[in-house]
Amino acid sequence: MSLKHKISQLAEQYKSDIVQIRRHIHAHPELSFQEFETSKFVAEKIKSIGLIPDTGIAGTGLTVEIKGKNPESKRMLLRADMDALPIMEANDVSYKSTNEGVMHACGHDVHTSSLLGSAMILNELKNEFEGTIKLIFQPGEEKAPGGAKLMIEEGVLNDNGIKNIIGQHVMPFIPVGKVGFKSGLYMASADELYLTVKGKGGHAAQPHTLIDPILISSHIIIALQQIVSRRSNPIVPSVVSFGRIIGEGATNVIPNEVKIQGTFRTLDENWREEALQLMSKMATGLAESMGGVLDFDIVRGYPFLYNEEKLTARARNFAEDYLGKENVVDLDIWMAAEDFAFYSQKIDSCFYRLGTRNEDKGITSGVHTPTFDIDEDALEIGMGLMAWIAINEINR
Repeated sequence: MSLKHKISQLAEQYKSDIVQIRRHIHAHPELSFQEFETSKFVAEKIKSIGLIPDTGIAGTGLTVEIKGKNPESKRMLLRADMDALPIMEANDVSYKSTNEGVMHACGHDVHTSSLLGSAMILNELKNEFEGTIKLIFQPGEEKAPGGAKLMIEEGVLNDNGIKNIIGQHVMPFIPVGKVGFKSGLYMASADELYLTVKGKGGHAAQPHTLIDPILISSHIIIALQQIVSRRSNPIVPSVVSFGRIIGEGATNVIPNEVKIQGTFRTLDENWREEALQLMSKMATGLAESMGGVLDFDIVRGYPFLYNEEKLTARARNFAEDYLGKENVVDLDIWMAAEDFAFYSQKIDSCFYRLGTRNEDKGITSGVHTPTFDIDEDALEIGMGLMAWIAINEINR
């Protein structure tokens, strides 16, 4: 029996177990860096197949090694994230979130359960590969500074002989049965912008006696958009967006201050640094020129995510072998952010997308929405493909 057939058969065999694991995790979501029960549950599943996890990394993170022949000869890493989002689930399913206001709306329940399925497959086939495959179950992908950064700081990449790391993420725009790859620059850096514009409030009928922080804020928002449109190189993708503005006034009341929150994203680290400095300088100058005061805080987020070309080409070829060439699609640059980028800044990395969409079943919602769900056939594909890529890559 060929290796591909063995993996496919094991993925089919374990599918029902992994579906139940995914549903359990989905029904019991936990926020970033609070994945205490999820981490315990994952550790128990790892122990149940005869492996010993290393727990308590970056708080709730854990790893496990699956050793093949000559385990010290070489190493590679597979990664999944475990945290959920502060979203109230609107799906009417048996595995609906039981933690009110928290939901696996980004598919991390899928990533974790799929990687557990890959662990089961790899453990069965440990005589089929050389070296050690290390699995990372990571906390806090959704919240700065990012669980990946913390796990790296605690030494998850320090093992001798590490070759590279592979990660997968659900993609509701790709039909189930297909996966997507993008070589080179793939996802953006992401920094959070927090501005507090301070003025002098009072009655709206007497604007000449006031310093209007709402007016100042409107000028700042428009001006910062111009940094992207007029100061950045047009060939470098950049986005600045503001999603929250709080001015506690009324129809006839000008408040004393306005709070603005937004994000800046790009795919060039030098421009990232320059743009953040330009934004702070421009916004501060505008506020002062209009009589106000500005506090501008920048919370540094994730760097850009880079898929190493040779590794990604190999992983894509392995996926075509496993699924068929017609089921592997090209991805474009994606301006969302992902803390897997921290790994990609350190070692060769490949981050690909797992299709989860099924229009016939009405499974079409995007991630970070209260109706996000998946076609659970993706679990069988996800665990099998990850195991197939890992074995082929480490045996290369």
